Amino acid sequence: QSAKCGACGPGYATPLDAMKGKYCPREEIVYLPCIYRNTGIEKPDYLATVDVDPKSPRYCQVIHRLPMPNLKDELHHSGWNACSSCFGDATKRRNRLILPSLISSRIYVVDVGTDLRAPRIHKVVEPVELFWKGNVANPHTAHCLGSGDILISCLGDPSGNGKGGFILLDGETFEVKGNWENGEKVPPLGYDFWYQPRHNVLMSTEWGVPKVLADGFNPPDVERGLYGRRINVWDWSTHTYIQAIDLGKDSIPLEVRFLHNPDAAEGFVGCALSGAVHRFYKTEKGDWAAEKVIEVPSKKVQGWLLPDMPGLITDILISLDDRFLYFSNWLHGDIRQYDISNTRKPKLVGQVFLGGSITKGGPVTVVEDKELQCQPEPFVIKGKRVPGGPQMIQLSLDGKRLYVTSSLYSGWDKQFYPDLVKEGSVMLQIDVDTERGGLKVNKNFLVDFGKEPDGPVLAHEIRYPGGDSTSDIWM
Repeated sequence: QSAKCGACGPGYATPLDAMKGKYCPREEIVYLPCIYRNTGIEKPDYLATVDVDPKSPRYCQVIHRLPMPNLKDELHHSGWNACSSCFGDATKRRNRLILPSLISSRIYVVDVGTDLRAPRIHKVVEPVELFWKGNVANPHTAHCLGSGDILISCLGDPSGNGKGGFILLDGETFEVKGNWENGEKVPPLGYDFWYQPRHNVLMSTEWGVPKVLADGFNPPDVERGLYGRRINVWDWSTHTYIQAIDLGKDSIPLEVRFLHNPDAAEGFVGCALSGAVHRFYKTEKGDWAAEKVIEVPSKKVQGWLLPDMPGLITDILISLDDRFLYFSNWLHGDIRQYDISNTRKPKLVGQVFLGGSITKGGPVTVVEDKELQCQPEPFVIKGKRVPGGPQMIQLSLDGKRLYVTSSLYSGWDKQFYPDLVKEGSVMLQIDVDTERGGLKVNKNFLVDFGKEPDGPVLAHEIRYPGGDSTSDIWM
């Protein structure tokens, strides 16, 4: 599915080529990790292949399942062995999907090149490799590098303490080469990252201390400093930690996204707890700063864990033309689309509610709401009332279809949405108005992971074989 040109590697020459190029076919299948940890079902997690081609007789069905060889891994995010950062290298192919396990610290390398629709396991990197060679654990985000290696961010050390380190995998053998970072200074916490070589920078974010967040969320842990609050700035060429941008103790900055244009010296980060989106940017001095550009106000509620319910921004992404920003509010239950033509003043242009914790008739009563006149109706599609709220999002290359899943992480799903764990998560698709902005649920699209052969499962992050707006980085 990548550009057919003489001496090119995987992916596309530019973000706009990926979005509008003649080699940019509509996605036909997607891959999702499916998690059984914390569901009470003693089965391994697996990688599902889902048919998303409306012309196919198997539209909206899981067409293949690749079980992992171990129990309780907690598959979470995935990345590629090669992407548009290797575009100039004809020896590279996007044929391996890297699947780090958040809890077991294993890394699975999955062969998707032999048969796109029926992936198979190529290699397993055991946790001891990360522990011994890098003194890190709980791998989270994987990005391929132009050098051919694979960089993976970690949440902690082998004892379950917080540590914002990285490991490098060899792009050919998938052996652990060691740490990416140099020097003594390492951030206290880790999570997601994005890099931008033209500005000699890598930005990483912070979730929390692994052994603290493993079994659920305890609000006093935020006061104790056990959750994240910083964007961490790294020097790309020397791999050293050079600056921390503090977003405040109640922030928990999760997904970080630079604009796709490799010349751009700015991007956005979504903060789960504060409900804020911050724009980060390079200053005239050459260091980095951040400003809050969106705030989702908390709602005053009764019948919930706390008297104030945050939106809980859990995933964000930017369209390939850098025009729209999308994010999910996992607790409030909505997905939002902002026009970011002016990056300092994002404008809300689309919003849709897909469940959440404040729907009518549920246990939670909203007593004060700065945004809504009344509590949203429960979300029903194809006769199914959907439990949980929108979480992971992925946009089609042309920007017209937004795919959504509802599981955050099994330990937190169990706490905040017990019905989600009992019934399994869903995948939905939203049609996007790319001219004026606007979101509309596709009522014909539902993948119900409650109907899986071994019982209900929690499906997480979505990837296309040809790369997407959260996997590819342009050099």
